[in-house]
Amino acid sequence: MAASVPRKIWQTLGAIKTGVILLILVVILSAAGTVILQRPATEPDEMQRAYSPQVLRLLDGLRLTDVFHAWWFVLLLSLVSLSIIAASVQRFPNAWRFFSRPYKSPDESFRNALPLHRLIPIKDEETALSVADRVLKKAGFRPERIVRESSFSLFGERNRISEMAVYIVHASLLLILLGGNIDALFGWRGFVTLTRGQQSSQVKPQNGSARELPFAVRCDGAGQENYADGSPKRWWSDLAVLKNDQVVLRKQIVVNEPLVYGGVRFYQASYGKTGKIDRLVLTATPRDGRASKDLTIGLDEALPLDSDTTVRLAEFIPDYVVSDGQVYARSNELENPAAHLVVESKKSGESVNVWLPPIPGLEQNESSPYAFEGKDVQMAYFTGLEVSHEPGQWSVWAGVIVMGFGLVVVFYLVHMRVWVVPVRDARGQLQLWIGGMANKNKDAFEHRFGELVEKIESGLKTSVEAGAEAPAAVLTGK
Repeated sequence: MAASVPRKIWQTLGAIKTGVILLILVVILSAAGTVILQRPATEPDEMQRAYSPQVLRLLDGLRLTDVFHAWWFVLLLSLVSLSIIAASVQRFPNAWRFFSRPYKSPDESFRNALPLHRLIPIKDEETALSVADRVLKKAGFRPERIVRESSFSLFGERNRISEMAVYIVHASLLLILLGGNIDALFGWRGFVTLTRGQQSSQVKPQNGSARELPFAVRCDGAGQENYADGSPKRWWSDLAVLKNDQVVLRKQIVVNEPLVYGGVRFYQASYGKTGKIDRLVLTATPRDGRASKDLTIGLDEALPLDSDTTVRLAEFIPDYVVSDGQVYARSNELENPAAHLVVESKKSGESVNVWLPPIPGLEQNESSPYAFEGKDVQMAYFTGLEVSHEPGQWSVWAGVIVMGFGLVVVFYLVHMRVWVVPVRDARGQLQLWIGGMANKNKDAFEHRFGELVEKIESGLKTSVEAGAEAPAAVLTGK
């Protein structure tokens, strides 16, 4: 009794019904993982806007916000793998016996039971077998002469590997499932936000502390392309990978075209304004009448105006408002900008506060040896990168390639077998028995089998006529 329980479990795992149910569950849960917003690809604010606090707690508790790394998803993939292995092990011995030792010499009971067969009257066994051999060889059946103690026959076949197609597909599924489990157990996903010129070697994963990478990634530029109506068309980022402070790889990424280095993928996930300035374009005009000059300055950057004077951009507010003698930012939108410049004299050490536009009570514009005029503002943007390490992807891709091969075998290769046996009927007359069988596409094979029989009949007729002409030629002396 104790021994029968594991056997029943093994048989249940190998049942087709069990495999189908498990695969349906995988499909349903995978679909849930695409419909339900997943961490960390989705920002926390967006998750909170999409779901109420109660629903979000429930989804997090059930790990439905990280389906493909949940313990129950790993368990489900493992059960599917065990089901495939059990089904293959239980059925493989018979399939291998059939594949490795094909039935080549049909006995009388087999010939009588085979639905697809024909009988052709013949006069000579050797001539008939020779004609059939040529026809089968031309049709690609690679005929083999079977010699028995009291009989001779032919056996030809094509695409025997088709019998093993299901096991090729099984192997591909196991590779894909193995890759999925490796990713779930050892892979990770995180997020990193960069502005132009910024680099980082740390990635913030969904859970736990920051993960240190063996290299750094730098953003050399980012942007957004819009449609004619102003809606976003695509985001892009120019990224550089640095190792030992040397650039080893550069790539512009867009959605679904990641940068890959060291097994780590960087996907374009988001793009937006930081509310900070990137560059401010100014015209500085000396009050002593000298020629003006154009400046492009960044935040906290100091530029020389002359040998004694420098200017520094101390502060930039994209949408300012004054309250109680203080300047505040109302929003991060570029609606009502204000720039705070500090003009310093190296000789005297004095500094002057210049505001553009002038803000009463704060500005000292008239005391500055230079007058400034704003020409252009270039705001800073951030690029959001989703970072993933998926060590099982090689197994997944290998499985996809093997599955492609297996599906070609399944759908396009048909195992066809043909037997040719000289027999005698009840009256003792010699006949050529021709039988055929295919493991699928039987209607098409029946048509092809009919063509083979017609060609054999035609060849036999030609050989008979050639044999009849030979004696006539001898008698006439030709």
